[in-house]
Amino acid sequence: MMVRLDASDLATRLGREAEAVCRHYLDAGRRQGNYWQVGDVRNTPGRSMFVRLKETAKGPAGKWTDAQSGEHGDLLDVIRESCGLTDFADVVKEARTFLSLPRPEPAPATKKRASTPAPSGSAEAAKRLFAMSQPISGTLVETYLRHRGITALHGTGNLRFHPRCYYRPDDHGPTETWPAMIAAVTDLRGAITGAHRTWLAPDGSGKAPVDTQRKAMGNLLGAAVRFGIAGEVMAAGEGIETILSARQAIPHMAMAAALSAAHLAAILFPGDLRRLYVVRDNDPAGNGARDSLVERANAAGIEAIVLSPVLEDFNEDLRRLGLAALRANLRVQLAPQDVARFWLEAA
Repeated sequence: MMVRLDASDLATRLGREAEAVCRHYLDAGRRQGNYWQVGDVRNTPGRSMFVRLKETAKGPAGKWTDAQSGEHGDLLDVIRESCGLTDFADVVKEARTFLSLPRPEPAPATKKRASTPAPSGSAEAAKRLFAMSQPISGTLVETYLRHRGITALHGTGNLRFHPRCYYRPDDHGPTETWPAMIAAVTDLRGAITGAHRTWLAPDGSGKAPVDTQRKAMGNLLGAAVRFGIAGEVMAAGEGIETILSARQAIPHMAMAAALSAAHLAAILFPGDLRRLYVVRDNDPAGNGARDSLVERANAAGIEAIVLSPVLEDFNEDLRRLGLAALRANLRVQLAPQDVARFWLEAA
């Protein structure tokens, strides 16, 4: 309760130094009359967000509104978002540091967080985005996947939901916010190296009506969005929905989505991998990724088996042909020992 009671006082004191706060945490903006103008609360260059610098009849200093997204808040929110903080105690600590207030009584040690914004598109920014997102159960991500025929959502801890994920169509366009599916891209040790965003329609019925519906950030080469822990056998493909569709039929096989044909061709192999199933898409890029990955796997002493859809990809097979047809098509393409290993477990 002590931290919460401090919040109002901290916000008031920050408001007395609103311009100094803006110059420190929102240095991508500039003063315009009695307001500080910037792109958004994460310190993106632009002009849609206004921070009141002096108390007026409309409200106290430090209050802000983003005309583009409709978001609003105070300077504690500015500190939280611009620094990429998630714990309120860290926000209070950062505010106290800025105001040079006496330090509170020592508290149990917590994980130290960076107090400066992570470079846009970096692996650190990807980690922070994933940390700020929430599990997908009961969210629009679950709704979206079910609309794609995907109901087997076990082992999907690397997927999360962000209700207002920033989207910018180009370097000069205004910032928008849309709900999004956030996927953690990890290396072979499970460390997050990047993130993938799929912007969703407000009701989760499909993707958002924007020009670029998916974007990745961070270090992606060799990494992937992973479902399950790979052992001697795993499957790898391009898209998240494609891989999750294959998991509908083979739910206990570890799988990985490399996010593009080029990254699929370069995916790294776990040390104990002995057989790799290449989940291909029926297009020229998919064919090229298949050939490159098969060649690399064979050179590493790994048996590579290609899994081909009937239609364009396995998600289209699932939606248009149904789960029974998808399972029948995949079963005849598996090695006999894997039919015994994975099919009986799925039955």
